[in-house]
Amino acid sequence: MATAMAAKSAPDFIFEWEGKDRTGKLVRGELRAGGEAAVSASMRRQGIMVTKVKKRRLSGGKSIGPKDVAIFTRQLSTMMKAGVPLLQAFDIVGRGSTNPRLTRLLNEIRGDVETGTSLSSAFRKHPQYFDALYCNLVEAGEAGGILEELLSRLALYQEKTIAIKQKVKSALIYPTAVIVVAFGVLTVIMIFVIPSFKEVFTSFGAELPAPTLVVMAMSDYFIHYWWLIFGIIFGGGYMFIQTWKRSEKMQFFMDRFLLKMPIFGDLVMKSVVARWTRTLSTMFAAGVPLVEALDSVGGTSGNLVFAQATQQIQRDVAAGSALTTAMTSANVFPTMVLQMSAIGEESGALDDMLARAAEFYEEEVDEMVKGLSTLMEPIIIVVLGTLIGGIVVSMYLPIFKIGQVV
Repeated sequence: MATAMAAKSAPDFIFEWEGKDRTGKLVRGELRAGGEAAVSASMRRQGIMVTKVKKRRLSGGKSIGPKDVAIFTRQLSTMMKAGVPLLQAFDIVGRGSTNPRLTRLLNEIRGDVETGTSLSSAFRKHPQYFDALYCNLVEAGEAGGILEELLSRLALYQEKTIAIKQKVKSALIYPTAVIVVAFGVLTVIMIFVIPSFKEVFTSFGAELPAPTLVVMAMSDYFIHYWWLIFGIIFGGGYMFIQTWKRSEKMQFFMDRFLLKMPIFGDLVMKSVVARWTRTLSTMFAAGVPLVEALDSVGGTSGNLVFAQATQQIQRDVAAGSALTTAMTSANVFPTMVLQMSAIGEESGALDDMLARAAEFYEEEVDEMVKGLSTLMEPIIIVVLGTLIGGIVVSMYLPIFKIGQVV
């Protein structure tokens, strides 16, 4: 307990050291410690006589994201497959990182492993970066002596998961950006352009067409209550997002709504199914028992509807039901996934069948994103053209009417 408290209160210093090993060979490295004396003592226990120690404080750096963890996992797997010892692999990855926070994190994990802590236990100390699935797979790899293989599977899983999330986001970025720009243009027209037309039309003293009156009334409302409009949009949006994050009922409602949306619902469904099958395939191939594997699968799907369905599947499997039977009862999976799961159970190749299903749905997501990008462009053009064109025509109608009179 005292050691843990001391480690927690130690300052975040990295010491670069130089020294000579037992053969007299010059060696260099980095070590996180509370002082130069601690560095010298640690190296002396490893048979290294330190000749030079230089202290440097790590700057804050950018935050550590899932992509950083995926790259680290791939690098660690590659080096361990090449025969590089675990501690040395951590040193190499840490020195090669351009993110000081990641360097500090890796040095902390390396320090824990060096003192006898298992790698999975060292990862569990940082749950914000390494979730339960990650730690469970590493633990299974350590127990089975196949850590390099499982790290490789983990890296592949993370890369696929990140890729599919980015594809879904890319499908939503374009329409969202266009809507924001359109709202900005509409605001400028309502607040600055329409009042100029209104002054001109008022000087005519003629009766204005109904569409023009409607647009002018909207402009007056924008000018007098712009603060209320922006407050409702941004304040309401913020409250909606916070409620979505914190309320389980709201999360379930929105996740179910997203799955049933006319255009994007199919995309969301396929991306969730791809993550679900990829996760279960990775866990099962690592030798994790099915019931325990299902415990981590639901949360990684990114959808509360599937998470709750996974809990029911886990209970049914624990009670003795076959996985395919439990998945069918959940009534959320496409027929293809159920068929491939059944084939996998019958042939004893469940992990392979689930991996094939994941690959299929990942390719489907890729194709849907390309198709949606092509489809959304003309739809957005038509909607914006109708909106902006309607306003322009409404403001020019009085001019056309005056021209006819003249």
